[in-house]
Formats: sequence, structure tokens, C-alpha cells
Amino acid sequence: MTRRDAVRTLSALLAAPLGCGRGGERVVVYAALDREFSEPILTAYARKTGVDVAAKYDVESTKTVGLVSAIVAEKARPRCDLFWNNEILNTIRLQDQGLLQPFDVAAAAGVAPAFKAADNTWYGLAARARVLLINVDAVKESDIPRGLNDLIDPRRKNRIGLAKPLFGTTATHAACLFAAWGDEAAKRYFRALKANGAQVFSGNKNVAQAVGEGRIDVGLTDTDDAIGEVDAGRPVAILYPDRDAGQLGTLFLPNTLAIPKGAPNAASARILAEHLLSPEVETALARGPSAQIPLGAGVDVIPRVETPKTVATMRVDFRKAAEAWGRTMEFLAAEFGGA
Repeated sequence: MTRRDAVRTLSALLAAPLGCGRGGERVVVYAALDREFSEPILTAYARKTGVDVAAKYDVESTKTVGLVSAIVAEKARPRCDLFWNNEILNTIRLQDQGLLQPFDVAAAAGVAPAFKAADNTWYGLAARARVLLINVDAVKESDIPRGLNDLIDPRRKNRIGLAKPLFGTTATHAACLFAAWGDEAAKRYFRALKANGAQVFSGNKNVAQAVGEGRIDVGLTDTDDAIGEVDAGRPVAILYPDRDAGQLGTLFLPNTLAIPKGAPNAASARILAEHLLSPEVETALARGPSAQIPLGAGVDVIPRVETPKTVATMRVDFRKAAEAWGRTMEFLAAEFGGA
């Protein structure tokens, strides 16, 4: 399926009526998921329900961190009704600060406990995997990397790339490695990446594009951005790192939905969250250009990417990773802050 076909499929899946219009309602959504993927769903919801959906998107370079900072800054007078995060750790950090309110959604019944809060303050959906994108013109088949540690191989010096690890899913991945490996081992790894000439880009999409254009040989990125280069016909291949027995496993990160405490339109936000967690929307995200991985029940779509059913999954305690966030970011700011 081409990227154009995927966009058409997304539009078709969102075309079914949602019921009677609810004109006069308003819901403010802070969306960290790439605008090209989240906006069509929110626009279709607004058109079919009559609800005024006002969406705030952040730039690729700051992603989730900018929106989280806004929610924290606005806690005395919240503006956001629904936070659609593109990862999980910063949502947990908001939960731990007491800035989220519990809400019930029937559509979350089929979501695994690991991907929803015990206190109902957030729910997971539509995961992505952290993958290596390989330029197959530059990397011989016999030299294809198998895992994250291959990125620090001196043979790849100056030919690897990652997004700045202070924002978005790259920051989340780093905190998960601190939790899984321990601080000292994780610090050694990131210092080795830097010493091996890792190029730092403003976002995961930029990493994927650099691989597709041959500016680097291997990039650490997300499946949605990697799929974009595949659909564009670039000479690339997606590799799920550390997938073999005895290795670390591939990290899968869900999107999350949360309602900030004191949200002005919490009731409307809950109804929108119910819709976003529905099989119809997860199906649309799976078949759409972002090829996201469904987490709820009732979705039998096989995405154009692999899933935890086909790839060994990295075992990570997301709460432990959230607790490691502060010291992880302090270290990475010192190492990569000027990049």
C-alpha cells in the first residue's frame, strides 16, 4: 500500500456517521502525535458531531515536552481538555504531579493493563516501535546492524543518526534504557554514541529522511517516520532492533489520552476520548499513513509494521522509566544539549 492509498483509506474509515450533531460544544485538544496523522481524525470528528475541536500542535523539535510544559504552566487555569500524547512517560509524570483527572471510557475495556492507568487517569492506544532505518544502498546485507549496540561499532563512525534525545519518543526511549540497563550502563552507551560521531537531528522524521537521502547509513527512529520513507520509494529497510532471543527486545510506545485536572470541557473530552479509543479509529490509524499498532480489542487489522506478537518486546517498567526521567534528561542535556 502506497502512502497515498493509506491516506485515502484513513479518510474512508472515518467517513461513517457518528450520530447526531452536538453544536455548541467545544473541546481543546493538545496533540503531540504528528499533525498529519492526528488532524484528519480530529477534523472528521468535528465535522460529523458539530463539536468545535480546537487543536494545538507542537513543533517537531520539542514535541511532547512543549505541550507538557504548557499543561503544567496552565494548571491554575487549565486550557487543555484532552491531551493526546505520542508517548507515555510524560503522561505518567503529569499523573504523578496530580495534574490529571480520572475518567471512564468503555472502549478501554480491551486495553491491556500495562497500557492504561490503574487510577483511570490515562489510556493507551496506537503504539509505535522504535526501529533502525537502514539505507540498503550504503549498507551491505552482511553488515546490517542487529541491535542498538551495533550503532557504537567504529565501522559506523559518523554514519549514524538519532533525534535530539531531549524530546519526544527519543527522550522516552533514553529513559527506558536508563531504567532497563541502569544509569551507568546507559550513560556509557550514550557517550559511546556521541564518540562514534552520531549525528543529531531535530526530530525522528528528519532522521528517517537523512537515511532515505543517503546522508547517513542508519538512523534510530519511529515506525511511522520510517514507513514514510518506505512509501516514498527510498532505498531503505526497517529493522526491529534486539529482536532475537537473549537480546533487549524492541521498544513499543503507545500514544496516550488524558484529561488535565480542571479541564473546562471535561465531559466533551471524555466523549472524544471514547471515540479515539474505538476500534474504528485504531483501525484507521493502523491502515493509515502512520501504520500505528492497535492496542485495543476488536481490531483485527494487521498493520504494515510488526507487532509485539511477531517481535520480542523490550520489557520495561514505564513507571520506573518515568522516575528516571529527571536524571536521564540532566545527563543527556549535558552530553547533547548543544547538538
